Amino acid sequence: MKNICKSTGSVGTRVAVVALLIASLSVNAADNCRNTKSFSKWLMAFKVDASRAGVSDTAIGALRGVALDRSVISRDRAKGVFAQDFLTFSNRMVSAYRLKHGRTHLERKRELFARIESEFGVPGAVITAFWALETDFGANNGNFPTLTALASLAWDCRRPELFRPQLIDALRLIDEGDLSPDEMLGAHAGELGQVQFLPSDYKRSAVDYDGDGRRDLIGSVPDALASAASLLRDFGWHSGEPWLEEVRVPESLQWEKADVYQTQPWSYWRDAGVRRINIDAEPAASTPLALLLPSGRRGPAFIAYRNFAIYLQWNESLIYTTTAAYLATRLAGASRLGIVKLPEAPLELAEIKTLQRALVRRGHDVGKVDGIIGARTRAAVRSVQIEFGMGADAYPSRELLRLIAH
Repeated sequence: MKNICKSTGSVGTRVAVVALLIASLSVNAADNCRNTKSFSKWLMAFKVDASRAGVSDTAIGALRGVALDRSVISRDRAKGVFAQDFLTFSNRMVSAYRLKHGRTHLERKRELFARIESEFGVPGAVITAFWALETDFGANNGNFPTLTALASLAWDCRRPELFRPQLIDALRLIDEGDLSPDEMLGAHAGELGQVQFLPSDYKRSAVDYDGDGRRDLIGSVPDALASAASLLRDFGWHSGEPWLEEVRVPESLQWEKADVYQTQPWSYWRDAGVRRINIDAEPAASTPLALLLPSGRRGPAFIAYRNFAIYLQWNESLIYTTTAAYLATRLAGASRLGIVKLPEAPLELAEIKTLQRALVRRGHDVGKVDGIIGARTRAAVRSVQIEFGMGADAYPSRELLRLIAH
């Protein structure tokens, strides 16, 4: 499930980092925009632009009969899943089924994964975790007609600058012989195949790994898995390095330094009392690491290596990326989380909205008041926690809600 700030399930989406940053700004400005233009007139103009962009008449002809699908737009604007806390989400997504079948695939396809890692530098466990979360190993690729979905989203006023190029690249995939229009079925936001690539990522990073002359991420497991590794390599994956590791943290930590976007050398965390659980080789003292507390200081804690930043390029949702990285560590042999339940139930959607409104009243920018604990809400929470002398772990608690929601 890659993210364009949208819903999840077995299928999802991701775009390159710059596009995601642009999209996140657009989401807050245009979530409630209303379309006034005619879809049919828009589609006619789009076909002219596609032709000018070098798309063939044959590929453009695949748009004949494409009609607006308002259900796609409704789904794109519904983002309630991102209001879930990490433990709720990961306890559900890192299921016994995915662990069992993921390990089976790693064993049965050992030679394929070894070849992929040798060529692209990405371990099989990392690829398999994405494969599991995106489509349950190719069992649920989605059944939305891709051209219809992308055309509907490109027409919609919310984020046309993101989806219009995706529709152009979907037509280019037809031109290049990778997929036929009838094969192009996937998730509601236009993602395709067993690892859910948007057309632009498909065009850029997909590879023909079974040697049949085309890049088929829908029907070919070798193509899908190698393409996932290819994309991660293109994002900057560091071969032979870890990505995430569970640790234990002391009560006395300077919690404001626990931030996925802020690194400290391992020597700092070690001297502060952070303790590793596994017995693998210890990081060098100078290794830059972020301390990640997805459920606050009373939940599980991780040190995030620089490869974790690559996960955030696959999907900007911290909940999803931490879950994907954690699942990969489990498939690579790590044990279950030491903490699987918080001592206090996390805030409900309505409570998070109440908290966000209170933060706004205090002069903080939380983006959209939507019940989603994004980067700006976390930053605002941390700032208020510091103000009140609380443990500044950026996690919204009921104690904080009681203090500021008058």
